[in-house]
Amino acid sequence: MEKNRLESFSDGVLAIIITIMVLQLGIPTSAELSAIYPIIPVFLGYVLSFMYVGIYWNNHHHLLKALHTVSGKILLVNLVLLFWVSLMPFTTAWMAENHFEAWPTVFYGIVLAMASLSYYFLQREIIKVEGEDSDLKKAIGHRRKEKISFILYIVAISLALMEPHFSQLLYLTVALIWIIPDRRIEKILE
Repeated sequence: MEKNRLESFSDGVLAIIITIMVLQLGIPTSAELSAIYPIIPVFLGYVLSFMYVGIYWNNHHHLLKALHTVSGKILLVNLVLLFWVSLMPFTTAWMAENHFEAWPTVFYGIVLAMASLSYYFLQREIIKVEGEDSDLKKAIGHRRKEKISFILYIVAISLALMEPHFSQLLYLTVALIWIIPDRRIEKILE
C-alpha cells in the first residue's frame, strides 16, 4: 500500500470524528441567551476533544512524513490508534452530558491514555520498519513529552473518582502541552 492511501484514510476518519462531535453539540432551544447555558458543558467537552483530535491529526501528519514504507503491521497499529480516537465523541458526550462526573471522566481518560499508547506503538512500528537510524528515531529522541503526558493521564484517571474536575484540568494540561505542533520531526526532515 502506498503511504498516501494511509494518510487519506486516516484524515477521513479524523474528519468524521470531528463531524460527529460537532453534531452532538445540539442547538439551543430558543433564541434567548439563557438557552445556551444548558449546552455549555457539552461545548466545553467539544472544545477539549476537538483540541485532542486536532493534535492527533497534526502529529499523525508529521509522523507519516517520516514514513517511507507501509507494512501490514503499520496499517493495523494505525487502525488501533484510529479506533481509540474514534471513541472520543462517545466519551466526550457522556462526560459532558453528565457535567464531568466521575465515571465518564474516568472513561474519557482511558480513551486518551489508550490513544496515546497506540500512537507510541505506531511510532515504534514505523521505527522498526524504517530502521533504528531512521529520521523518526532521531526526531523523537527520549520521548519526554510522551512520557509526561501518559503519567498525567494515569494520575487523572486515578483521581477522577475522587475529584473529576481536577482530572479535567490534567486532561487540559496535556492538551496544552501538545497544542503547539511537535516540530521534532519537521526539524529532522528539513
